[in-house]
Amino acid sequence: MDLELVSALATRYKSACQQARVVTEHWGRINLFCPNCDSNELACSPPNTQAVDYVCSRCIARFQLKSQASRIANSIPDAGFYAMMKAIRQDRTPNLFILEYDREAWRVKSLLLIPHFAFTPSAILRRKALSQSARRAGWVGCNIVLKNIPEQVRIPVILNAMPLPPTDVRTGYRNVLPLKSLSVRERGWTLDVLRMVQSLGTIQFTTNDAYRFAPELKRFYLANRHIREKIRQTTTGFARQRTSETN
Repeated sequence: MDLELVSALATRYKSACQQARVVTEHWGRINLFCPNCDSNELACSPPNTQAVDYVCSRCIARFQLKSQASRIANSIPDAGFYAMMKAIRQDRTPNLFILEYDREAWRVKSLLLIPHFAFTPSAILRRKALSQSARRAGWVGCNIVLKNIPEQVRIPVILNAMPLPPTDVRTGYRNVLPLKSLSVRERGWTLDVLRMVQSLGTIQFTTNDAYRFAPELKRFYLANRHIREKIRQTTTGFARQRTSETN
């Protein structure tokens, strides 16, 4: 995987956003591979395809690339809030590559993969509507809150300017693939509880420790009248999984 970006492509555009888009999308076409199968390349999607930049011609997995010159922090800007929430509910979000690059050197620094089945409503933060004087007055955007996505489903592809072997990336993807088989609601619940349990900062925890997250979970699952019982069921499942992995 080549970390150099073709900066010459940027000279065709005046807008910094356009320059970044063209240069990074070209890099992705040359360097990205599919984590879902053994294809070592991704095809560019047709022009003006909304929210999808690449498609694997072998397994038809869809991917979006977001890039930024600043450090990847707790959240990254996304598109429309309502469109994103609808895509999550309908289970049609693409896999997301998040690329960080050095603008002066035109060189890739890191690349993170978020599988399409890892997005939950709790990971989407609604932004304020644009003012009436704005060109798109009233439009509501959103941010993807990375800290609200469990660490297990944030898969590094390039870390500290060092590409990881594709086999490691694909193994990481396969390890969390069972989440895909869950319903959208059950998947979201599982990911939210996993994230909250991880925030305890310890491998060993009690059910009572997990119960402290009941109020926060209630905010996202208003129809669930048995929050504590569901927490107990989910955390028991986590414990069984850890036991089987140890054995």
